[in-house]
Amino acid sequence: MCYEPDAVPPVHGSPITTVTSERLVLTSADGANFAAHLSRPGRASGPAVLVLPDNRGLSGFYERLTERLAEQGHTALVIDYFGRTAGTGPRTADFPFMEHLGKAHKDGLFADIAAGVAHLRAESDGEDEEIVCLGFCFGGRLAFMTARPAFGVAGAIGLYGYPDVLFGNPGPTQMAGELRGPILGLFGGADEGISPEVVSAFGEALEGAGVAHEFVTYAEAPHSFFELGRPELAEACADAWSRILGFLKRTARGDLTSPRAVTMQD
Repeated sequence: MCYEPDAVPPVHGSPITTVTSERLVLTSADGANFAAHLSRPGRASGPAVLVLPDNRGLSGFYERLTERLAEQGHTALVIDYFGRTAGTGPRTADFPFMEHLGKAHKDGLFADIAAGVAHLRAESDGEDEEIVCLGFCFGGRLAFMTARPAFGVAGAIGLYGYPDVLFGNPGPTQMAGELRGPILGLFGGADEGISPEVVSAFGEALEGAGVAHEFVTYAEAPHSFFELGRPELAEACADAWSRILGFLKRTARGDLTSPRAVTMQD
């Protein structure tokens, strides 16, 4: 589990544009419907962002996050994972997400992600729209995987996404040879679920495959540190926001084209 139902994302700063938002129902390649939330900036000024939530699926945290991204000029769409088993309606705080997570299969998840990418492209009325995937926890792991050419995204950002083998399933580390950059990975040094060795192995695999990447580990930050209302983590949140928005800007310019060393943030 990553974020509690009442969690709120941190704020980057003052909005640079207005925002409009709406809840959507999208259709996947297999005909399954799933919920999504879209935020549009009044004036777009950078790549669109497909947000991949943690293992709870679509929640208020990520709906608000799309608004924060749109305030900075990025059209942002967050998708749900559980349309096939839980329907498309709003969820209550006691939604049994683990039950539905166990029924979510890779092919359906990837098909839903592809549908989200397609919707963002349709929003721009053009096939050349640059899209970056931004994921958290379970979604961070998925975001790393979307760096495969088949998804057609311009880059991937994962916050505390586990990159190694999980429940016997190969992860982004094992798939490094299939991935394309740029990739930004943000990790917590106090995250008990993702060891420094696991992060290092992922970085080495990407470097060996020639994948452009940048990793940042915040030494005292736990898992799911990117959250408002935790003063002790405010500096890490501010730096993470700066790196996310900087990554989006550099991706648009094509500046991240070579492997980057792992960065440690004290």
